[in-house]
Amino acid sequence: MKRGHAPLRATTQQLEDELKRVKYKSRYRTVLRSTVYTLITVAAIAVLVATLWLPVLQIYGSSMTPTLQDGEIVLSVKTSDLKPGDIVAFYYNNKILIKRVICGPADWVDIDETGTVSVNNSVLEEPYLEDKALGETDITLPYQVPDGRVFVMGDHRSTSVDSRNTAVGCVAQEQIVGRIVFRVWPLSSFGPVK
Repeated sequence: MKRGHAPLRATTQQLEDELKRVKYKSRYRTVLRSTVYTLITVAAIAVLVATLWLPVLQIYGSSMTPTLQDGEIVLSVKTSDLKPGDIVAFYYNNKILIKRVICGPADWVDIDETGTVSVNNSVLEEPYLEDKALGETDITLPYQVPDGRVFVMGDHRSTSVDSRNTAVGCVAQEQIVGRIVFRVWPLSSFGPVK
């Protein structure tokens, strides 16, 4: 009669160690899964907030200098309550442009040869400008802003193509992405946008 090998018997300590290892592995997987789900949820919420309420935009070009510089990153807030002086981002030909609101619906805007802007026969105070210019103007002045639209201009008047030109025209409410409220980059300029 052949003698077989005796079955291996685990000690109580070995069984306890194996049980601990299995429990640890199970707990590790649960924590890892929970962490991944949490990160995905937070990322989805961040994307929704950035898309729906606080779009983040990067400035391209010089039409808003000196207020906003090329390469800066800003936050905008979705709003329909716009006032003269607000800086807004809006859709134009599959691009987003950023300009300053000069006046609203039914207002009359006039610009003289030196670039001085008047709204409803009152000269507009524009402390944010470094220089004035008539710029690329092909509208008939004085000009009345149509209903449901705002008249916008860039702060760098000699280079900005804006509501003074029929190519851009006045901006409709449904074109507006939001009002620019905060500069997040570069850190040296971190803070509210005026």
